[in-house]
Amino acid sequence: MIRKLSSGKYRLYSRKTDPRTHKRRNLGTFSSRAAAEKHEREVQYFKRH
Repeated sequence: MIRKLSSGKYRLYSRKTDPRTHKRRNLGTFSSRAAAEKHEREVQYFKRH
């Protein structure tokens, strides 16, 4: 899940909420949406291999 921050950057959050904090885990901040989408694909690939 990608959200745009007020600083103009994009942050990748986990799809599920963290069971302890009940918030989404921050998976990295990127300067462009394309970079965030690329990393999200890498994360999903890593989870299954």
